[in-house]
Amino acid sequence: MQDQLQMTFRGMTPSPAIELLVRERAERLQRVVSHIQRCHVVVDQPHRHQHKGSAFCVRLDITTADDEVVVTRAPDGHCGHEPLQSAIRGAFDAAARQLETRTERRRAV
Repeated sequence: MQDQLQMTFRGMTPSPAIELLVRERAERLQRVVSHIQRCHVVVDQPHRHQHKGSAFCVRLDITTADDEVVVTRAPDGHCGHEPLQSAIRGAFDAAARQLETRTERRRAV
C-alpha cells in the first residue's frame, strides 16, 4: 500500500504521529479490498483563527480496479470540531463500509 498512498496536509504541519495513523488505517483497507490502486488522503485545517478547538476536514479518494470511493469527514458539510485522530479514523471506517458494501453487491450479481 505504500506505493499507492499519497498524503496531503493543508493549513497545518504534518506530524509523524498523524502520518503513522494514516498509514496504519490505509493498510487496514487492504484487508477489506486487496486491489486498491490509489489512496489519496487530504487533511485540511482551513480555519486556524478559530478560538474553540481546531476544525479539521479529512478527505479520502480511493481508486480500485472496479470503482472509486470518495469520503469526506466534515459533519454537515463543514469541518467539524472533533479531534483530528477521530476524524481520520471516522473517514477510514466510512470508506471501509462503502468498499465492503460495493464488493458484496458485485458478488451478488
